[in-house]
Amino acid sequence: MASTIVNRLRVLRAEKKWSQAQLAEAVGVSRQAINTIENGRHDPSITLAYRIALALDADIHDAFLFTGDDQNPQMTKRR
Repeated sequence: MASTIVNRLRVLRAEKKWSQAQLAEAVGVSRQAINTIENGRHDPSITLAYRIALALDADIHDAFLFTGDDQNPQMTKRR
């Protein structure tokens, strides 16, 4: 199974009542960048993932979940 990163950005943004543009401004990227991450077309760098999670007042593990690595099942467990 291929490894993927699943994100909950749309849900977390809705909880804060933020638009993509507001989140983008908070983390210093374009709205289009947030859109491509949110829709799974692009995986953020670890630095950007942390900035997004912090802006949304979320733990990075709640904002992004790494799944599907059959070689290392520990990767899907929260530490």
